[in-house]
Amino acid sequence: MARVRLIALPLLSVAVFVLAWQVLAAAGWCGETFVPRPITVWRTAIQLSTTRDGVRGYQGYLLWEHLYMTLRRVLAGVLIGTVAGVGLGIAMGTVGWLRAILEPWLTFLRTLPPLAYFFLLVIWLGIDEAPKVTLLALAAMPAAAIATAAAVSAAPVGLIEAARALGAGRGQVIRDVVVPAALPETFTGIRLAVGLAYSSVVAAELFNGMPGIGGVVKDASNYNNTPVVLVGIAAIGISGLVIDGLLRAIERRAAPWRGKI
Repeated sequence: MARVRLIALPLLSVAVFVLAWQVLAAAGWCGETFVPRPITVWRTAIQLSTTRDGVRGYQGYLLWEHLYMTLRRVLAGVLIGTVAGVGLGIAMGTVGWLRAILEPWLTFLRTLPPLAYFFLLVIWLGIDEAPKVTLLALAAMPAAAIATAAAVSAAPVGLIEAARALGAGRGQVIRDVVVPAALPETFTGIRLAVGLAYSSVVAAELFNGMPGIGGVVKDASNYNNTPVVLVGIAAIGISGLVIDGLLRAIERRAAPWRGKI
């Protein structure tokens, strides 16, 4: 019963949302440009995914090709950002003076909107893939680092002292006690990092973003093409849900002791 409820409630919420959307669009208060009908957005999604009358998708690329390029950029940025962030977090959580130095800089970077430094990255790195991946890595790194540092600092003192009493050295304590204890919260930080990278993807694809979902959204917005913008937003959101689900599944396998220590 619980599993049925777990599936039925999200589907019900989607149905209610689509119904409310249809009612608002049918009322005509905002106009088709601002609130297109759900069927219009669905047909647009079909058009972006197929070749019709010699027109292939959007700007010559199908929807899945745009999504693939965006996911490739996000994956590269998230991998770089989370690996660097987790490494920094472990170091900050175990070396107090290092945390005192780095945490203000990470917090400063975390509070900056992506556009605040994206143009600087374009000046430094050009308009190809480098500034896009760098932006996504910088968006992901602070969340992973701060969450990991907090988790490492909160590792159970009793387990650490027990390991030391059994003769474990500093490296062994970190490897066998601190890192496993911090792993669940580290995964939470990684999930936040992925979300922050996703929220930055449109900014990352402002320049030379074709193919890419962010480039599609940006280009379509220039022409008030709301259905295409909504399809792009849906593609980013749905793929983000899938990736978050995969991360939660990996977390359950990698850290089954969550909440038990």
